[in-house]
Amino acid sequence: MNPADLPALNAALNTVCAALLLLGYRRIKRKDRLGHRRYMQAALGCSALFLCSYLFYHYLVGSVPYPRHDWTRPLYFAVLIPHVLLAAGMVPFVILLVWRAWRQDFARHRRLARWVWPVWIFVSVSGVVVYLMLYQLN
Repeated sequence: MNPADLPALNAALNTVCAALLLLGYRRIKRKDRLGHRRYMQAALGCSALFLCSYLFYHYLVGSVPYPRHDWTRPLYFAVLIPHVLLAAGMVPFVILLVWRAWRQDFARHRRLARWVWPVWIFVSVSGVVVYLMLYQLN
């Protein structure tokens, strides 16, 4: 695997993470705490792998400018800017969310998850959109 393969890997990790988050949500709605925990731990693992791969890629390659100067450019930045801000901002909240679950403080975990989970889904899905626009749009 070379650095050029990492953006596709990152998009795949984001896709898997979004699917795991949805499955984890479905499990907790069905009162299956064990299934919920397993899916959410897997989503956390995917996000951690993504973050390592993403940082390694940008360490090697640097910033990748958006190549098109057409109607897609404002759309790209309209997706990219909230994606980056929310992705960076949610890290401490995910850590706190995991901490509360680990400590079995489920009431506070649930209250925080109502805010963190939709942001996590948005970040995962918008990460795939950013990848598609930056690397696949011709």
